[in-house]
Amino acid sequence: MKILPLLVTLPGIALAQQEPTIKVDVNLVNVLCSVRNKSNGLVGNLEKSDFTIYEDGKQQEIKFFTRETDLPLTIGLLVDTSGSQRRLVDDEKRAASQFFAKVLRKKDLAFLMQFGTEAELLQDDTGSPRLLQDALEQLHMSVPVGGLHPGPVPTQQNQAGTILFDAVYLASTEKMRTEVGRKAIILITDGVDEGSKTPINKAIEEAQKSDSIIYSIDYEDPAAYGGGGFGRITIGGPGGQGLRDLGKMSSETGGRVFRVDRHNSLNDIFQDLQDEMRSQYSIGYAPPNPNKDGSYHKIEIKVDAKDYKVQARKGYYAIETQQ
Repeated sequence: MKILPLLVTLPGIALAQQEPTIKVDVNLVNVLCSVRNKSNGLVGNLEKSDFTIYEDGKQQEIKFFTRETDLPLTIGLLVDTSGSQRRLVDDEKRAASQFFAKVLRKKDLAFLMQFGTEAELLQDDTGSPRLLQDALEQLHMSVPVGGLHPGPVPTQQNQAGTILFDAVYLASTEKMRTEVGRKAIILITDGVDEGSKTPINKAIEEAQKSDSIIYSIDYEDPAAYGGGGFGRITIGGPGGQGLRDLGKMSSETGGRVFRVDRHNSLNDIFQDLQDEMRSQYSIGYAPPNPNKDGSYHKIEIKVDAKDYKVQARKGYYAIETQQ
């Protein structure tokens, strides 16, 4: 009798084997997390026994644990190409091209979207840094009127200025929801949303439902808001509500906010991102309530070392995993 290799599909994770495969849906909650020490350095040598996980305040037994350094990764890079970012686009293209060339490995995928008055998919899922570089060269182009092309992500004509929340919603629902493995949405923006039809909480909800981590890169041109040089602007520009919104989206999904300034270039931040995405832990547990009724459950992860800080999503929605 021929024994077929087994593919175990967990929420947000897939262990790929050779074809043909049998798919088994295991009812586990899978949480990706990073751990940093008091110097903000990544800690990558912890064991299962070092972690404690809670759902809705009650400790859960860890059923699955691994260090996620090699599992497939899907990256969605969402670049703000509204008027306030006009002078930053060339730097974004150079840094993002180098990032894709370094971070993408075999079985990894990435897609590229730009957003301003509309959201446009410039490159669908690919493992090719060359195709992504070609797409990055299109970032200077104005968004076509009437919709998004050539990819499958739908959008609506919108006279708004910067549809940040709409872009996160579209990336989560139309792209990430059907992907497997680890998933990261990277935003390059000053955080200012103008005219999205999607509220920020709905954008966060859909990112959580798609098991996506949002990493925000706060990159701003103060001159676009009447300032000069790098700085924090709180009236009508970034540094105020925009920065708080980026922090909320990232914190709730297990990511964090990076800020481009005199001490941290976009290249430096992309290197930090690469290191973090290759230094994650995956923790799985059986939910105490197996009913997939759409309810939201809070998650908290702790480690024994008091000086260590865990970075993970704050909860999950009990929904059927899309295959």
